Amino acid sequence: MPKPKVFVTRRLPGDQHLSLGGATELAFWSEPLPPSRQALLAAAAEVDGLLTLITDRVDEELLRRSPKLRIVSNMGVGVDNIDVAACTARRIPVGNTPGVLTDATADLAFALLLAAARRLAEATHFVQQGKWKTWDPNLLLGRDVYGATLGIVGLGKIGQAVARRARGFGMRILYTGRERNPDAEAETGARHTSKEVLLRESDFVSLHVPLSPQTRHYIGRAELQLMKPTAILVNTARGPVVDQRAVLEALALGRPGAVALDVTDPEPIAPDDPLLKLPNAIVIPHLGSATDQTRAKMAQMAIDNLLAGIEGRRLPNCVNPEVYR
Repeated sequence: MPKPKVFVTRRLPGDQHLSLGGATELAFWSEPLPPSRQALLAAAAEVDGLLTLITDRVDEELLRRSPKLRIVSNMGVGVDNIDVAACTARRIPVGNTPGVLTDATADLAFALLLAAARRLAEATHFVQQGKWKTWDPNLLLGRDVYGATLGIVGLGKIGQAVARRARGFGMRILYTGRERNPDAEAETGARHTSKEVLLRESDFVSLHVPLSPQTRHYIGRAELQLMKPTAILVNTARGPVVDQRAVLEALALGRPGAVALDVTDPEPIAPDDPLLKLPNAIVIPHLGSATDQTRAKMAQMAIDNLLAGIEGRRLPNCVNPEVYR
C-alpha cells in the first residue's frame, strides 16, 4: 500500500520534518525563502497533507487544485493565512499550535516594551557610532516602566501572560476585548475598559489580537491621536492590526512617543521603508516565538497534527472541529 504524500513548506527546526519520512512519502521545500505561489500550488496538487507556515496562503484556488488534500497543519497559532471556511466546506481539518508559544511571545512583548521605554536601540547605535564621551545627566532619557499604566488589547493567553509580567513591575493594567475575563482580572488585577479609555490612559499599549476583518487597522489615525504623546505602542500580533502608514505619520508628529514592532505590513518590511529611519521606532523580524525550545515544540505539534489527519484521527489541535460532526 503506497504511503500518503505530504509536503512541508520549509525546513523545520532541528530538521524535525525528516521524522515524517517513515510514515509518509515526504517532500519539503529546502530553500531559505518560502515556495513561490506556483511552486506551492504544484506541490499541493499532488499530496494528501500539507504542513504550512504563516507565509503560505491556503485559499480556495489551492484547495480546488488539490483534490487529494485531507489535512492542513499550520505551524503557528494564527491561521489568517488559511481560508478555514473553505477547508471546512471540504471537510479538511486545519491544525495549529496554540499555547506552546504563549510565554515566549509574552517575553518578547515585554522585552520590546522595556527596550522602547529605555531607548536601548538608540543607545546601542550611540555607542557604536563613537558618540559616548562622558556620563551626561540629560543623555537618552527614557520612560519609567515601574508603576506605569499598561493597556492590553486582547486578554487571551498571550495578553494574560503579559499582564502577569506587568504585575512584577507594579503596573496598573487596563484591557479591552469583546468580553470581560473575570478569572484573568482576579489573577492579574487587570481592569476592563473601553478602547478609547485604554488608549487615552495607557503609557504603554500592547496588542494581542488575531488578525480578522474586525481587527485589521484596529490602530489607525484616530486611535493614535487618542494616545499620550509619551505613550509607546507594542505590536507582537499581526502587522495589519496596525495601520503602518498612520503610525509613520503619527510618529513624525510626536504621538505616540515610540513604537516597537515585531510584525509589519507588509512582511518583511522594505529595507528603505522610512519607518526604519526613525529613532523612536524599533522593528524586528517576527521573532515572537523564536526560542529553541518553543520552535521545537511548535514543529512537533504541527507534525502530530499532520500525522493525525493523514491517519484519519482527530487532530490534537484543530481550529475547525466542526469537520468531525
